[in-house]
Amino acid sequence: MLEISERKLAIIVLMGHELDRAEHELRAFLETMNEDEEASLVAVYWIGRGVFEAEELEEAIRTARTERRTPTADYLLGSPHVADHIESGAAALGLELSDDEDDLMRGI
Repeated sequence: MLEISERKLAIIVLMGHELDRAEHELRAFLETMNEDEEASLVAVYWIGRGVFEAEELEEAIRTARTERRTPTADYLLGSPHVADHIESGAAALGLELSDDEDDLMRGI
């Protein structure tokens, strides 16, 4: 079970697509997350990268918790395609981020 909301995933995807302008804000946002949210986020990212299948979500979350060696923000921001992988992982899990993304964009 994911411990991160679709809205937070949508925020991360939106900022991730604008890393050149929003990296500082995204880093700050990631650093406010608790360990459960971070493990879920990394699991979604891994599913999007093809490291795990959607059916292996629980295993991916456990692995994210036990194998964490680097701060989550550093780990994710080290990937130039972080937003794409999170978006793909969310889609593989049947999550619909576009409504949240649209709401967030209207608020800008």
